[in-house]
Amino acid sequence: MSKLVLKNIGKSYGNFDAVKDFSLELASGEFVSLLGPSGCGKTTTLRMIAGFMPPTTGTIEVDGRVISSPAGVVPPEKRGMSMIFQSYAIWPNMTVGQNVGFGLEIRKLPRAEIERRVDRILEVVQLGALKGRYPAELSGGQQQRVALARAIVVEPEVLLLDEPLSNLDANLREEMRFEIRRLHDEFKITTVYVTHDQSEAMVTSDRIVVMNKGRIEQVDPPHTLYGKPKSRFVAGFIGRTNFVERDGGTWSIRPQAIGLSAARPTANAVEADIVGRSYLGEYWDYLAKPLGETKPLRVSTGPNALFEVGQRVWLEIDPAAMVRVA
Repeated sequence: MSKLVLKNIGKSYGNFDAVKDFSLELASGEFVSLLGPSGCGKTTTLRMIAGFMPPTTGTIEVDGRVISSPAGVVPPEKRGMSMIFQSYAIWPNMTVGQNVGFGLEIRKLPRAEIERRVDRILEVVQLGALKGRYPAELSGGQQQRVALARAIVVEPEVLLLDEPLSNLDANLREEMRFEIRRLHDEFKITTVYVTHDQSEAMVTSDRIVVMNKGRIEQVDPPHTLYGKPKSRFVAGFIGRTNFVERDGGTWSIRPQAIGLSAARPTANAVEADIVGRSYLGEYWDYLAKPLGETKPLRVSTGPNALFEVGQRVWLEIDPAAMVRVA
């Protein structure tokens, strides 16, 4: 039996459908991200899962029990779920230990059990030495770890995360992506993660749900989404790509699937001019315009593959890397 099931969920405001005909099943212990641009309906979907708003259509089930439908909603506090928000929502007047243990206090667990579980989770999130500190004495990354610890320590049936890393700087965001995945691998809590950042979704998720205008575009593991996008929207949203019109259809070609060289490598290679470039440390991002074409192609190369703007080069495209998209 699936842990969490959304059947034909919809949320409408008058004539506007924020979410429409959304169906998804999560296995126990699965980590699924809802990914898409602002306004695509991902946070609305998460809030319906949390019980903050009723669906206009459809049902939500946990372990086969309906917890949301147009007829009624089980309150958030009775769903066995934990939710982490963008703002962390940790209490400034409580220490790290008190913040983490608050949910256990509400559940009236014995004091010794509360201390044992708090101490264990603080060690897991590498905050054991900071148990007596207050939030104002912590960095942003440490505050995020407190929020994670507080959500996990109550052993929820489902963990919900709403853009939890958006307030962190780039380096901390990258660090916390791996931290969130590490914690998931340790506790195996069924998780729904909302983000507009494809890198976060790719690093953390077992599967990614790409949303657009309230609907599901594609649901697949990260490598499948990247390598075999089913629509132009997914191909353009997941990573960088080139769109080429050939044989009456649109094809997606990733920049790294195009070879770039000064000498002609094979008979199938085509000539092009370098019309732009950007150095990004780990790779060069070139714009190369094939002769006779009006639109340049983006090409990624290693950091030592140096070509000048205006230089004539040869492009070689791997046919196996071309994906036809609707």
